[in-house]
Amino acid sequence: MGGVSTADRAGRLPKQDRSRATRQRLLEAAVACLAAHGWAGSTVSVVAERAGVSRGAAQHHFPTREDLFTAAVEYVAEERSTALRALFPDGAAAAHDRRAVVAALVGLYTGPLFRAALHLWVAASNEEQLRPRVTELELRVGRDAHRIAVELLGADESRPGVRETVQGFLDMARGLGLATLLTDDAARRDRVVAQWADLLDDALG
Repeated sequence: MGGVSTADRAGRLPKQDRSRATRQRLLEAAVACLAAHGWAGSTVSVVAERAGVSRGAAQHHFPTREDLFTAAVEYVAEERSTALRALFPDGAAAAHDRRAVVAALVGLYTGPLFRAALHLWVAASNEEQLRPRVTELELRVGRDAHRIAVELLGADESRPGVRETVQGFLDMARGLGLATLLTDDAARRDRVVAQWADLLDDALG
């Protein structure tokens, strides 16, 4: 019989698995470094050391520093979006508990990922080579966040003002994320989340 033998497949798959695992370690290490050290302190060498791989292996997966860090933020954003959807597998059916949905959506803008993304935005404002890549990335991430919010809130965007209401909520959530970078006031955030949930109930029906 022709084709690839089982032995050949067995010989290749572990290598492919190792390559995927290495790439994932690099992405996770890049986000952690960016959140902890900012753009200036996050070089490919620092990330490679944190990930436990050689600089050459890192550059094999990501030829440039810009490749590595934009891919890292995008990867973790996608992971968080997947996890968020998993919290509410029934989608709009979860809208009966809007406070839980609002709290989960606010969570997109808190923690290490948001801190890493913020460092990337600041770097992009000064790095001509990085700016267009980060701008494109943020557009994609923003569109995805908006789609998730519409789905989980059960928002009908055919109604006047609903799209702007959802986008305004996400803008406020981002602002709340900025406010918690220096002082993480969980009690204040809980009160704000409760108020937004009530406002969205009134606005979305």
